[in-house]
Amino acid sequence: MNPMFYFLLALTAVLAVTANAGPVVDIDGDIIFHGSYYVIPVIRGPEGGGLTLTTRNGNQCPLFIGQERSEVERGIPVKFSNWRSRVGFVPESENLNIKMDIEPTFCAQSTYWWVTTAPSPWRSAFIAVGPKPEAGGEDSSRSFFQIKKTEAKLNAYKFVFCSEGNDCIDVGKNEEGGVRGLVLGSTPPFATPFEVVFVKATGTETSSKTMSII
Repeated sequence: MNPMFYFLLALTAVLAVTANAGPVVDIDGDIIFHGSYYVIPVIRGPEGGGLTLTTRNGNQCPLFIGQERSEVERGIPVKFSNWRSRVGFVPESENLNIKMDIEPTFCAQSTYWWVTTAPSPWRSAFIAVGPKPEAGGEDSSRSFFQIKKTEAKLNAYKFVFCSEGNDCIDVGKNEEGGVRGLVLGSTPPFATPFEVVFVKATGTETSSKTMSII
């Protein structure tokens, strides 16, 4: 194999150590460089399936990050982008953007993850989808998340949201109004932890995805 390949690989590893960011890996232990991945709960069964898009309170827009109820449904894969270190792989514990890998057909919005404003002080903030974040744009900090390892299982992770003050909150899930979806916080009774593995999606799977609402 070309010696330049090994040089670039070694350089990437050095940069990763410097940035204190190891690579995120999928369920098979393969490093995630790019592409689409299903987000699947570590515990299968009643924990449900992969991620999807859903509405709330009878309103068609905006759309929120929901979860399939059936464990056999992988849902919609996600893509990661816009991490600030120069490593070629998706890094752990570093701010990045997450996008549902599906083209929007209504609501006139893209499908990047955003943290909404909590409906009230005693309720959790939902994770919704919105426009592509612009560098330095208004409230763009609400669109950055991190991926952190958990001890639940080998190659298992959780999502966290870190404010500008570096206070980090786990992304959990709850069920409200018959809708199961992602929220900030993972403490019962308001929410439960959401620990996941990443399963690579094929090009055929992602190209066949269409916008649907559960």
